[in-house]
Amino acid sequence: MDPVAALLEIASLLERERASRYRAKAFRQAAATFEELPEEVRTDPTRLRASRGIGESTFAVIRQAQNGAVPDYLVELRGDVEPERVSELRRKLRGDLHAHTDWSDGTTSIAVMAAAARAQGHEYQAITDHSPRLRVARGLSAERLREQIPLVRAESGDGFTLLAGIEVDILEDGALDQDPDLLAELDVVVASVHSKLRMDARPMTARMIAAVSHPRVNVLGHCTGRLVEGDRGTRPPSAFDAAAVFAACAENGVAVEINSRPERQDPPDELIAIALAAGCLFSIDSDAHAPGQLSLLDHGAERAERAGVPAARIVTTWGLERLLAWTE
Repeated sequence: MDPVAALLEIASLLERERASRYRAKAFRQAAATFEELPEEVRTDPTRLRASRGIGESTFAVIRQAQNGAVPDYLVELRGDVEPERVSELRRKLRGDLHAHTDWSDGTTSIAVMAAAARAQGHEYQAITDHSPRLRVARGLSAERLREQIPLVRAESGDGFTLLAGIEVDILEDGALDQDPDLLAELDVVVASVHSKLRMDARPMTARMIAAVSHPRVNVLGHCTGRLVEGDRGTRPPSAFDAAAVFAACAENGVAVEINSRPERQDPPDELIAIALAAGCLFSIDSDAHAPGQLSLLDHGAERAERAGVPAARIVTTWGLERLLAWTE
């Protein structure tokens, strides 16, 4: 087995199961290091092990692959990590409008995320790093976002389009955490609440309605902010008038995100039903922070299918031309 392929598959599987980001990053780093080494170092076990970026675990994987075996650790992960779920709706998804890179709190570069989206068979992928208020996630200032936009668009080609976007913070008064003129330059704007999640229902409702009424917002991200499992623990959903918020989404053509991360499962099933009744559009998104998490779309597709969401009302089943006509 090719050592680089083995290392990258291990990284992707670790990312899909949301293991420690440092473990997955170590395998990606080892793959990059190995590719750059001269042939005489690759084939010399002593010099290979001494190379910076090659640790004990990654060295074992490389050596087993070089000896013609599927590495033991890869075999173990293939058996342990849940495989991608197959559904009719998953096959209809053509892209993803919510993903992060190492410009904010993702783990890899724009180019690596673009390559992973291509490998998923996406027609398009949006890069939506955080806005400046979210300092813990290294949110992008206006200057950094302006610098990022051309780098994102440069990754398009050969039937694939990388969309320039942002996950913009919804501030306490419902304003958006970025320069309005700069938002107009983007292809996709996802608006999400990340702070004061325990606000009383009335001001939270007003906050969210103000945000989705903004003419540049396309998607309402992980609307309740809840966590139901995972290393970060659990977190209850925010309280708000879902009928009023989703009515505003429908009126303004804003899609309600079905966030595919298993630790979120957001919105809950009962809120998906309210959004359906309100006539909302939906966007099934991965909220990926690493390449291997792009495959989590299968979880969101399964939930949407189970909830009876028609494919025609899911914007990520649309082709690129129709999608961009909607976002504009």
